[in-house]
Amino acid sequence: MTQREQAAAAFDDLHTRHAAALMRQTYLLTGRPWLARRAVEQGFRLAWQRWPQVAVDPDPAGWVRAAAYEYALKPCHGLCPGLRTARRPRRFAATGDPADRALLRALLALPAPYRRALLLHDGVGLGLYETAAEIEASTPAAAGRLTHARERIAARLPELGLDGHPPVRQGELLRTRFTALTAAQQVTPTAAERVRGDAERSALRTTRAGFGLAGAFVLVLLVMMIATPDHYTRSPHKPLATAPQIRVSPSGHHGAHAGSGKTDTGRTNIGKTDAEKADARKTDIGKTDAKKASRKKPPHKKRRDAAVRKRLREHRQLREARLSPDVR
Repeated sequence: MTQREQAAAAFDDLHTRHAAALMRQTYLLTGRPWLARRAVEQGFRLAWQRWPQVAVDPDPAGWVRAAAYEYALKPCHGLCPGLRTARRPRRFAATGDPADRALLRALLALPAPYRRALLLHDGVGLGLYETAAEIEASTPAAAGRLTHARERIAARLPELGLDGHPPVRQGELLRTRFTALTAAQQVTPTAAERVRGDAERSALRTTRAGFGLAGAFVLVLLVMMIATPDHYTRSPHKPLATAPQIRVSPSGHHGAHAGSGKTDTGRTNIGKTDAEKADARKTDIGKTDAKKASRKKPPHKKRRDAAVRKRLREHRQLREARLSPDVR
């Protein structure tokens, strides 16, 4: 017998011994038979996918039970009406015992953490430390959940006679009733061979999906590398602002500077006669003298204006000195 056949035989034996009991327990958690069946199948699928880890676990049945309970009580199930915990137990009328039906309704009315702790301790028969370890809580927290769950069931079902008894006796009474509840349910687990096949197909789909996502990421990366240019491309549009072109006179530097220093008045006088030019100059000079006479600045303003003109003259000389010979 090969190693795979030995693993399959051990898994089938585990499934045969514990699948039906786990379905009954999960039914007490959810109140929905098909959800209990689905949760147990999911727990055994995970067990087969991680069989090397489960095979060496001290309690393989406890490993599968924890996985099934986690799936049955997923918070996301509350978003789907068909996956929520049933307010009333489904398909429970076959027992014909109203007391059992009332107990199951009281159990389903508990919050999920208290319901799970009560079922593990008083239903499955785990100790307080094992219960705290499986629900991933501290021992005082687990004890508090048990106490709260028992108090609510005792208040809702006084006919059980839980009031006035110590916690140990309360646990024994509830264990007897839970055992009767689970034994009354008729369940038919899925075949172990089918569970193993579903687990292998699920693992194969997950692997293919991972490779597909990785391939798609690599393809997108290659397309971006090919489409992105590896050098700078000059913009085809012309710049909005360009430097003004200076026309330089070929007569020399001094002539160019002298020509550039002409005023607008000299340019406007081109084409006029000498007499008209002289009259225009006299008129401009008279206007300038009149403006100067009308505006007499204080001494400190004159000094400031002189300093400003000096700076402008130095800046103009420095700018002219920086011009290249061909521009000059």
